[in-house]
Amino acid sequence: MTDLQSVAGPALVEARRCGTCSLCCILPDIDELDKPANEPCRHCLTGGGCAAYAARPATCRDFYCLWRTDASLGPEWEPSISGMMLYAQGPQLTVLVDPERGEDWRRAPYLGELEAKARALKADGGYVVVYVGDAVTVVG
Repeated sequence: MTDLQSVAGPALVEARRCGTCSLCCILPDIDELDKPANEPCRHCLTGGGCAAYAARPATCRDFYCLWRTDASLGPEWEPSISGMMLYAQGPQLTVLVDPERGEDWRRAPYLGELEAKARALKADGGYVVVYVGDAVTVVG
């Protein structure tokens, strides 16, 4: 997970907070912390938060999932509800799914919305890719 956000940082959607969600500390690999995908970061606190918050690497400091930055995502996309963390990287929309909820992304309303996003991104050479553990699916 590198270069996910600009240096200035993204505009955040008003009133959306991470709360107890820690999927960004669990699902992605984080090279600076030698953290593999789908394992909690050694600094991740039970119930949300980071034990190394003040000293966390730039990758963590600069990252916000799309639910925090994209007002078009409805409340069903809140990571603690959906079991998914979305982020954009160039023309790619990446969906990291909690392996314990591996098939949830294929259910309504998620699959339909991901297919619509894939169609919209395709016009600009983009795509949607879903990761569930070691399984990778390109939507569309």
